[in-house]
Amino acid sequence: MTLFENIVKAQDNLNGVVIKTPLQFSINLSEKYQASVYLKREDLQQVRSYKIRGAYNKISHLDEVQKEKGIVCASAGNHAQGVAYSCQLLQIQGKIYMPKTTPKQKIKQVQLFGKSFVDIVLIGDTFDDAFHAAKQFSNENQLEFIHPFDDLEVIAGQGTVGLEILSEKVPSIDYLLLPVGGGGLAAGVSTVFKHLSPNTKIIGVEPEGAPSMQHAIYQNCPISLDSIDKFVDGAAVKQVGNETFSICKNTLDRMILVPEGKVCSTILKLYNEEAMVVEPAGALAIASLDFIANEIKSKTVVCVVSGSNNDIERTEEIKERSLIYEGLKHYFMIQFPQRPGALKEFVNNVLGDTDDITYFQFIKKNNRDVGPVVVGLEVKNEEDIIFVKAKMQDKGFQFQYLNEKEPLLSILI
Repeated sequence: MTLFENIVKAQDNLNGVVIKTPLQFSINLSEKYQASVYLKREDLQQVRSYKIRGAYNKISHLDEVQKEKGIVCASAGNHAQGVAYSCQLLQIQGKIYMPKTTPKQKIKQVQLFGKSFVDIVLIGDTFDDAFHAAKQFSNENQLEFIHPFDDLEVIAGQGTVGLEILSEKVPSIDYLLLPVGGGGLAAGVSTVFKHLSPNTKIIGVEPEGAPSMQHAIYQNCPISLDSIDKFVDGAAVKQVGNETFSICKNTLDRMILVPEGKVCSTILKLYNEEAMVVEPAGALAIASLDFIANEIKSKTVVCVVSGSNNDIERTEEIKERSLIYEGLKHYFMIQFPQRPGALKEFVNNVLGDTDDITYFQFIKKNNRDVGPVVVGLEVKNEEDIIFVKAKMQDKGFQFQYLNEKEPLLSILI
């Protein structure tokens, strides 16, 4: 049986389990890009992401012996919730490994969806730590390991998103934008479109700090990245799957990388303009529209919004990253005179009326005439910082611009 046939079969299997999420026309995005932009709202699933589709499809296909013994998985978020809910629905015992650094909100949600059918094990500091521990436990106890993406039954479940999109009464879809992490969603949905809508251009979207699928396609094999930016946690993986890569290399027309700061700006705009709460991975496809704006004019575009499991404690970091990306927040290390009135002179002689100091911290304060100070400035317009830099040079302030030195900035702030 082909993957496409398995996806069609999975849709019947998921009937009554998942919500057929809306394909929603976005007035704001359509006007902005002069296109017809639709959002596939997988953030409205019961577990607030598409992951329930693949998890349930995989677990429900286990034989009776496997079901009786129980299953194991590793996840830092959405996959864990999908597996937990599937265990509750199927009344199968599951052991879910999560890193100790997982936010309490996510742990609570996993327990809520799994109830008495799941046992949560917190181990290690990273997803990789949890993954290896889960695999070891699975092997030692001969329990089925439910992979978050690199499994054909999981891919088939995720592919049902594509069947739902094409079942809607929407004009011919010119562009489909898919968020890519491990590649399960992209592999499944792109397979459907290649069968039923072959003229649609399918674009995979990854965070700039974790371009694992792009690198795999370039190298023609999955490779493990040395390091990644984990901010877009639902799509930040070091290595895509073998199964997902073998599919995506033939079905994705191209990849787009989106800076993490752009993702943050998109999250905030969706909240303010659409009343949508999305997680970073859920904003990826929409964030990529700016990079193909001229290409999609007068076209019909579908963006898959993959999830909404966003932790409110991340709000300040999201705002910070957005402001830096938009060129509205800037950090400097300035050699500051250590005498009364120096700060007042800086404000009066360097800053404009709409410039604001948001951070001021001496790195080392001693009896010298000057000392290094980290200063954070927020400006009203992107170009305002040009005048601030010019005035600092004119007034003799020695400084380093920290926005261009991210490793140092992350240590100091």
